Amino acid sequence: MSLKQIFTIGLLISLVSGCSEQQATAPAATTQPPADFTLTFRQALETAQPGDVIEVPAGTHSFKRSLVLNTDNVTIRGAGMDQSILSFKGQIAGAEGLSVSASDFVIEDLAIEDTVGDALKVNEGDNITIRRVRTEWTNGPDVNNGAYGIYPVQTTNVLVEENVAIAASDAGIYVGQSQHVVVRNNRAEYNVAGIEIENTIDADVYDNVATNNTGGILVFNMPQIPQRGHSTRVYKNEIHSNNTANFAAAGTAVSGVPAGSGVIINSNDKVEIFDNNITNNNTANIVISSYFSANYAGQRELVESFDPYPEDIFIYGNQFEGGGTAPGTDALTQIRNAVYGSDGEFPDIIWDGVMNPQRADEQAVICVQNGDVELLNIDAANEYANPNVNMGNHDCTVDKLSPVTLSMGI
Repeated sequence: MSLKQIFTIGLLISLVSGCSEQQATAPAATTQPPADFTLTFRQALETAQPGDVIEVPAGTHSFKRSLVLNTDNVTIRGAGMDQSILSFKGQIAGAEGLSVSASDFVIEDLAIEDTVGDALKVNEGDNITIRRVRTEWTNGPDVNNGAYGIYPVQTTNVLVEENVAIAASDAGIYVGQSQHVVVRNNRAEYNVAGIEIENTIDADVYDNVATNNTGGILVFNMPQIPQRGHSTRVYKNEIHSNNTANFAAAGTAVSGVPAGSGVIINSNDKVEIFDNNITNNNTANIVISSYFSANYAGQRELVESFDPYPEDIFIYGNQFEGGGTAPGTDALTQIRNAVYGSDGEFPDIIWDGVMNPQRADEQAVICVQNGDVELLNIDAANEYANPNVNMGNHDCTVDKLSPVTLSMGI
């Protein structure tokens, strides 16, 4: 896009009063017809050139169809996440609100609301920055809401910071099949999964708030995906009161997440959980499981070439309070009642106990150096025959992971 084109778009935008339904009067010196910002914005995305900065003025701008950007090195910038709002409440076509397939992409200071599908999807790009973006379904938790709020997938060098994600029927902030990821200073609430890292290598998740979700922060590996994830650090987060009833669509991966889960690790390796405040999550403050016991009924035959076991998990230095008082599934409630009584509570960490048969013992599978915090092995491998706490099996350490460094120098 030339400087003249940028100037023309800026002039048209400046004439819009902030309501997408209102048209601007064309300058007297031209014969151009009146311009609606929604049309101007769509055209700017479709004709963008590397280096463009596309501004979104304050106001609520309504769209009926998905927006698409396929040009590298473009910035989309609004006036603030509560001022520049892209509303898809009347959406009739498209799988996302904004779909981006590009590298060196920056989006900041705007909101995307009420999309039929995912709010913001960034697919197959390098050097991605998503900053101060709010994604929200304004009707609150609902199975009919879009699945993902902020959704970079198959990306490299990803910074997700200072965003707000509300009421996604899968994950508010999801990073999947990616490498070198930093997720920091975000707030995720009233989603099924607040923040989810899936099949991703090298991720730092820190200084976030995850509250009132079904599960607060999830670190997952799923089968039938070429990249197996590992090496995630979850630290210095506030993870509390994630007790919202699960409203995911039946059959989706997160439909099995028990309400009341603070942090969940499923089938992932080399995960550190440290220096977090994890409180009042009614199933347990930390849940660790293999793929086999993660409520994917009838799918065991899918995992022949997939490592389903969580290993090399290191938990240390966290502050825990409350939690474990109202497990989110009938099976977990029965285990709690059998071990601790109906008025009892789970300890801060529960683990399904399903291990790789090729490993000789539990040492270094899950290591806990967190004061007097206990881990309950619910013994799912033996049909829950002998749930037990044996902290001697977890008195170990794992080599600590290195901080993630992004190529953008952030």
